[in-house]
Amino acid sequence: MPEVLSAPLVVEFPFTRSLGPVQSAFLTGLRERTVLGVRTADGKVLVPPVEYDPVTAEEIRDLVEVAATGTVTTWAWNPHPRRDQPLDTPFAWALVRLDGADTALLHVLDAPGPEAVHTGMRVRVRWAEARTGAITDIACFEPYEGEAGGSAPHDGEFADPVTGIVTPARLDYTYSPGRAQSAYLEALAGRRVVGERCPSCRKVYVPPRGACPTCGVATDEQVEVGPRGTVTTFCVVNIKAKNLDIEVPYVYAHIALDGADLALHARIGGIPYDQVRMGLRVEPVWSEGNRHPDHYRPTGEPDADYDAYKELV
Repeated sequence: MPEVLSAPLVVEFPFTRSLGPVQSAFLTGLRERTVLGVRTADGKVLVPPVEYDPVTAEEIRDLVEVAATGTVTTWAWNPHPRRDQPLDTPFAWALVRLDGADTALLHVLDAPGPEAVHTGMRVRVRWAEARTGAITDIACFEPYEGEAGGSAPHDGEFADPVTGIVTPARLDYTYSPGRAQSAYLEALAGRRVVGERCPSCRKVYVPPRGACPTCGVATDEQVEVGPRGTVTTFCVVNIKAKNLDIEVPYVYAHIALDGADLALHARIGGIPYDQVRMGLRVEPVWSEGNRHPDHYRPTGEPDADYDAYKELV
């Protein structure tokens, strides 16, 4: 029985965005221990605030300060907090309708156990000690037995307003390739490239998918392709990626390996970025200990005629 392959994978990137006047006031307010909502034309107060009325789509700027106390409208217990979640002890995810608001804010509720949480319970904001103008300035909510607060108009003016944020996005998961991709990866470890041929249209797909994306039928006939190929299209990368030790600018290209009917993408090296062109003939360069080519370099052959690869552009 063939080895079942699996590997941990991480997809991570920082999402950077500028803030309009409403979101800027909201996040700056959190830094100053003030929770702001926005009032719609029909008088509803939305927290968190949005810039456009969800019913009429009209722009809204009427800011309202609401209380830092509220009521749990619904909740779910999280017994096993994960990395970078707000609390490292078990907690409840809760929708909290703050006093003076008509919508609920999603955040975490610090409670000793699920038996201590119920819909309708009163809570208040626990502010973070160090606040920077982010939703995490609310460290969490905690149970509260005091009186309900109210709301009041607010001009949204603060000193040194927050004008932009960077939000890290990350997905951790374990990837297990199927039969077709396992065979492809095992072949790469031996410095070979294999695809699979569709029994109907006879096209060879690299990397193989286990089924033909055009005909929808299963594929199991292995075909060795390449290792040389032709650049069909390419792009010049001018922004350096985090944790990628490659100097910019560099080129990523779609490469149609000889004998394949689908182009794969790879980095082009061994040539100045501004000399890469469609039709360039290339071959893989393997690094010691790697299970896949590090990059592709020119073979020195004459460029391929456009008609030879135009169907793969």
